[in-house]
Amino acid sequence: MAPRHDNARRRTVRRRPADRRPGPARSAESERVQRVIQEAIDGGEIIAVGVLHLVRRTIVSALSGVQNVGAELGAATVTAVRGSIKAAYSIGGDLGTVAREAIRGTVTAAEEIGGDLSGVARSAARGAVKATGDVGGDVAVAARRAVEGTVVAAKELGVDVRGLAQSAADGALEAADRIGGAASRAVRDTLSGTVAGVKSLISEVAPPSPPRRRRPPPKRTPGAAPHTSATD
Repeated sequence: MAPRHDNARRRTVRRRPADRRPGPARSAESERVQRVIQEAIDGGEIIAVGVLHLVRRTIVSALSGVQNVGAELGAATVTAVRGSIKAAYSIGGDLGTVAREAIRGTVTAAEEIGGDLSGVARSAARGAVKATGDVGGDVAVAARRAVEGTVVAAKELGVDVRGLAQSAADGALEAADRIGGAASRAVRDTLSGTVAGVKSLISEVAPPSPPRRRRPPPKRTPGAAPHTSATD
C-alpha cells in the first residue's frame, strides 16, 4: 500500500494549483461583468432611465474595480447593446432608436473609463446589427442608426468623427456579412451613401468577390488534329 501513497503524493505535486489560479479567476471576473450588465438592462429601465444613460451607467458600474478594463470592455459593450435591443423588442420599442442611443452610451462610457473608442464603436455596431437580425428587425436601419449614434458621441467628445464612424460602419458590415444575403446587400447600400453627414463609409471596404466561373474548354471538331504551337 505504501507505494500507492507515494504515487498519489507525487501526482498532487505535479498539479501545481497555484499555476492554475489565473485562468478561473479571469473567467469568474468576466462572468460577473456579463451578469451585472444583463441584470441591469431591461425594458422597464429603458423607459424610466433612457437607453443612453442606462447603458453608460451600467457599463461604468460593471467595470469599476476590474483589473483589466480593456480586456473586458469589448464584451461588456456587446452585451449592453444587444441586451438593450432585445429588451426594446420585448416591449415593442423602436429598435433603431435604441441602437443609436445604446451606442452613444457605450462610446461615452468608454471615454469615461479610458477605453479604446474605435474598438468600442466597432464592437457596439456589430452587436447592434447582430441583435437586430436575431429578432427579425431591419439590419440596414440598425447599421445606419449605429453610425449616427457614433457620430453624435464623437462630436460630443470632440474626437475624430470620420474615424469613429468608419469603425462603426466596419463593425456593422462585419455582422451583416455574417448574416449574408439580402442583409449584407442592404447594409452595404445604406453605408455607401451619406450617413449623419459622413460619406461613403464602405468606400475602403471591397465587397465580397463573386465566385469565379471556370471557362469551358474550347470545342474540338471531330477528327481534327490537336492544336500545336509553332515551337513544338
